[in-house]
Amino acid sequence: MENTEKLKNSKEIVAYLVEKFPACFIAEGEAKPLKIGIFQDLAERLADDARVSKTMLRSALRQYTSSWRYLHGLKAGQARVDLDGNPGELLTEEHIEHAKQALKESKERVFASRRTNTKEEKAKQPRRPAPRKADAVAKSDKPKAAPKAPVADAPLVKVDAANLKVDQGVRVVLGKSPVPATIKEVTKDDVQVQLQTGMMLRVKFEHLVL
Repeated sequence: MENTEKLKNSKEIVAYLVEKFPACFIAEGEAKPLKIGIFQDLAERLADDARVSKTMLRSALRQYTSSWRYLHGLKAGQARVDLDGNPGELLTEEHIEHAKQALKESKERVFASRRTNTKEEKAKQPRRPAPRKADAVAKSDKPKAAPKAPVADAPLVKVDAANLKVDQGVRVVLGKSPVPATIKEVTKDDVQVQLQTGMMLRVKFEHLVL
């Protein structure tokens, strides 16, 4: 019997589109530019498919076309493809420049968030008050104690994947510093989070901390 269970999130829908239309959607590497109006074509082709709702389909398509690997694929000389992989019109210079700008702004938001978070972490570190002059003179007469070993930073607390909820605040480990984020979607393999910049990312559970 054919599986009619509804697909629950954008990741599952994109994987389903890759399976149904492999000449159009790609799971890895630079994605092909999609035909303008591809959503209407998908809605017609999947009209009788009980697994996909139009609302989730639109969300998944938006996520697919805003990903870095899709924006990377919008280059001069590339033709848009339909659901069967048939080439159509070539990308215009306007669309290529728009994709470059969107990719640049998306990366800048992520990197800016990392820098901001690093500064905030440094600002939270307690500062030792400067010694008063009288105290400094008194301490100078005392024998110097042996230097203490540095205290290690408190370890980051890993999240419990079983207790994660939508709209829960977490931190995503990007590079050296964790970045504040809000959970938007939870699957059995990973989660989709929204950074403070508005950027949507899909990450594994091990990259989330409290």
